[in-house]
Amino acid sequence: VTASFQKGGSAEWNLPFTDITPEDWFYEAAGYVYQNGLMLGTTETTFAPQVTTNRGMIVTILHRLEGAPAAGTGGFTDVPADMYCASAVAWANANGIVNGYGNGKFGPRNTITRQQLAAILYRYAEFKGYSTGSRGDLTEYADSIAISAYAEEAMSWAVGNVLLFGDQAGLLSPQAGATRAQAATILMRLCVNVL
Repeated sequence: VTASFQKGGSAEWNLPFTDITPEDWFYEAAGYVYQNGLMLGTTETTFAPQVTTNRGMIVTILHRLEGAPAAGTGGFTDVPADMYCASAVAWANANGIVNGYGNGKFGPRNTITRQQLAAILYRYAEFKGYSTGSRGDLTEYADSIAISAYAEEAMSWAVGNVLLFGDQAGLLSPQAGATRAQAATILMRLCVNVL
């Protein structure tokens, strides 16, 4: 995965998923992340685009993007060593890509919000040494006041790099859970626009 990425072009995708069609707004992104090994299906034939993504899944995806480097222990009491995402969480924590909630908790099964996703991707871009100076104007969005202080810089960066933008109502929905379709789209944009 780290060597090269296939370019987009929905005609290229040969997807095994029965719950995705070429007419879906996220079809291109689902094909991109699947073909590049970033996201798999929830089963052999389903992608589950409307299911929310959790914190452990996102960190596992970034770990795959890096070629699954070895890592020590993560130090979070809610991430046992035999959990599927344990190595990914340990790696991301050691490299400053993720922080826990405090009290030794990471919340690997917690739904990731759009602002948490932006914050993690922002820290990942910094870890990779990419420029994170580009910013977008959050005041253009009616719900920008709902962005938590810790995520403001990351959300501005995500908007400025076209990883995130508002819906038809002009909302960023920073506190909303990111669906697998949204996560796939944001990850594809990260790879194309930033990496």
